[in-house]
Amino acid sequence: MEVQGGELLLKGALLPGGRRADILIAAGKVIHVGAGTRAEEVVDCSGLLCLPGAVDMHVHMRGGGQAHKEDWRTGSMSALAGGVTTVVDQPNTLPPLTTEDLFSARVREAAAACLCNFGVNAAVTPAADIEGMWKAGALAFGETFAAPSSYGDAVGMGDLRILMGRIAALGAPMTVHAEESLPGVDATLAAHDALRPAHGERKIVEEISRMRPQTLSLHFCHLSSAGSVDAARGSVEATPHHLFLSRERFAPTDARGKVNPPLRSDPERKRLWSRWDRIDVIASDHAPHALAEKAGEFSAAPSGIPGVETMMPLLLAEVYRGTVTLASLLAKTVHAPARILGIEAPGFSKGCRADFALYPKEASSIRGDLLHSKAGWTPYEGMQAAFPVTVIAGGHLALQKGEYAGIRGAWLPGRGYICEGDVHVHADTAHL
Repeated sequence: MEVQGGELLLKGALLPGGRRADILIAAGKVIHVGAGTRAEEVVDCSGLLCLPGAVDMHVHMRGGGQAHKEDWRTGSMSALAGGVTTVVDQPNTLPPLTTEDLFSARVREAAAACLCNFGVNAAVTPAADIEGMWKAGALAFGETFAAPSSYGDAVGMGDLRILMGRIAALGAPMTVHAEESLPGVDATLAAHDALRPAHGERKIVEEISRMRPQTLSLHFCHLSSAGSVDAARGSVEATPHHLFLSRERFAPTDARGKVNPPLRSDPERKRLWSRWDRIDVIASDHAPHALAEKAGEFSAAPSGIPGVETMMPLLLAEVYRGTVTLASLLAKTVHAPARILGIEAPGFSKGCRADFALYPKEASSIRGDLLHSKAGWTPYEGMQAAFPVTVIAGGHLALQKGEYAGIRGAWLPGRGYICEGDVHVHADTAHL
């Protein structure tokens, strides 16, 4: 096949089904998959597995007054280094995204620095401008807090019922952080678990499921127990930290393991794995904090851990072990999140969005000092993972052998987006 200049060719890529093919990319899209293809720019894919770029629908990119924890540049570098080409930022920023102006400012902040594709969710509070933020491009509403969390205030059940109706009327997706928070002092990881118990999480999941409007696209974030997964009436998300980590992995007062919902016991962690087929989405809940913030008194330490860079590598290592299938992994990290959010998923057919990651066929040990988040640490130190060596985002070589191209990603607005003037921008042609 003869081609013109400007195209990118992935030569001899090993596709998920086991077939080898050349993938020709132009203008951000796949234009040919087959053999005998030529282009000016060629990436040799020998010995590498080519997967669609992951869609991580649950990240906290920080920035602003929290830029010491993470910012859009470092967070997106971390995402790309983990094979994630699309991230969805949560709205519990400082201040939270409750108005059209605050929402639009967040989009502009991301567009100026983000190196991967991105969407931004809108906050759900009684005073939030739900309709205005939907028109401004919110990808979804939430995570909506049913219990207080770091930088997130709880919404009461009465208000939540009303807000669910308003969001359902828009045809928008809604994501919920379902927890029960009991009074007490969380002086240890075990106490933190007891004060935000698995049975309380299930109770709130059941209550929200019962009052869900039939037309609402409801998504439960980071469910941490098998019972909660079983009770959910909506799409279900789990995180790598609830699948791979238990509280027993850490010393009792080691706040690096403090997260909401809490890390559970190892038996409960294994029960969550047993629900793999019921879980719709795996998302990282990337919530970085500086190590100094985690090193103080446990009860005062913020909840959250970094994870966008390690999510796909950890899970792909499980595919290599035979724990889960590659098809199921791609369903949970690419296709289901894109479908829930109403965005285009990358793929191998002609016309598909050209977001890909090229992985070695063996795993290596995770080293926190080699990761890219400002957090500078990882709870997965020493665990086996397979990191990509090359990443394509929006048809561009975004990362190759540790070198970033510096091309900014595209903003992915939600289905309700109405463009007015030049307030909202697509960033896929911008450069740093």
